[in-house]
Amino acid sequence: MSDATLHATGRNPDDFAVQIADQIESFLVAVTEVAKGDEPGSAVPFLLLEVSQLLLAGGRLGAHEDIVPEERYEPDAGPDIDVDELRENLSRLLDPIDVYSEVFDPYEPRKAPVPARISDDLADVITDLRHGMSHYRAGRVTEALWWWQFSYFSNWGTTASATLRALHSVLAHIRLDQPLEELDGLDTDQTIGDETLEFEAGRVMTEEIAGPLGLGTAQQ
Repeated sequence: MSDATLHATGRNPDDFAVQIADQIESFLVAVTEVAKGDEPGSAVPFLLLEVSQLLLAGGRLGAHEDIVPEERYEPDAGPDIDVDELRENLSRLLDPIDVYSEVFDPYEPRKAPVPARISDDLADVITDLRHGMSHYRAGRVTEALWWWQFSYFSNWGTTASATLRALHSVLAHIRLDQPLEELDGLDTDQTIGDETLEFEAGRVMTEEIAGPLGLGTAQQ
């Protein structure tokens, strides 16, 4: 299935597969355009919108019954498209808010936050989505839906959710006039101890939340 026939009028727009593919295709196109950097001032709100819409598709896939592929083994979808250039463009575009801290699994007790990058997350999500799109364009619709559903639970759903929280936080700080303080040393290229992360998280919570609420700092 070529790009020209991906949204052909003969395909039922009410069909679940068509709707999911349309939402995913829209995300892929939109993020690729944002990464070009033509409108840096609107990058964060636009990405917030696109990731939110993508997670709607993910929610529909997650709520759907298990999708069973027609073949026992996944057909070869060909090599995944390299996303390094897109990742690097997003990293430059989003600097200095690219790095953020994230708790990977909220149901695992006492897990310290880990550093992550919005640019890495978006590139990772796009790799998963493009893989499924390769199946969809080749006419393997069930295989595409299976892959999108499986990878939603195993990878891109969690990654996109974390990215959404980061983007939301950035915009919330801007709209509420609560400037972000730099997290000294918080970088995915470094190995950071739990104590350092806990200290930085506590400092930011105090400066960004306790201060505006008039709570002040605790007496020693």
